Amino acid sequence: MKAEKLMSILLTSKQQHAIVILRIVVSVLMFIHGFVRVYYGGVSPFGGFLSSVSFPFGVAIAWGITIFELIGSVLLSIGLFVTPIAMIFAFELLMGIVLVHSKAGWFVVGLGRNGMEYSVLLITIMLALAYSHFNGLRNLFSRN
Repeated sequence: MKAEKLMSILLTSKQQHAIVILRIVVSVLMFIHGFVRVYYGGVSPFGGFLSSVSFPFGVAIAWGITIFELIGSVLLSIGLFVTPIAMIFAFELLMGIVLVHSKAGWFVVGLGRNGMEYSVLLITIMLALAYSHFNGLRNLFSRN
């Protein structure tokens, strides 16, 4: 086997492993986000917040988002429906920036508090995962 071919195979393998690591880690983060909301009784207050910013059925939406975080993160971690799930998570995080984090500025800690830098990082990871698994619109809801 030529060195170029071997290097190509190794690089592809390393890149695939890196994507799997990112997919699992970001899935754990999103799962914790939903789990903690349920565990500490935060779904209704989240729904109240959504209602206060003019979303109809705020509590129902909050439950929908929370259930999606729990189920979607598990599916994402095992590599199922990666593109649509990652895109939905990216949208959810973007809405978090619009509704909450942008008012607090950029930084999460240090020069600010509760800013949007962490959400931007998660959105970037979600978009990279969605792109890395995208096989065309016909296959958008395929298993990977």
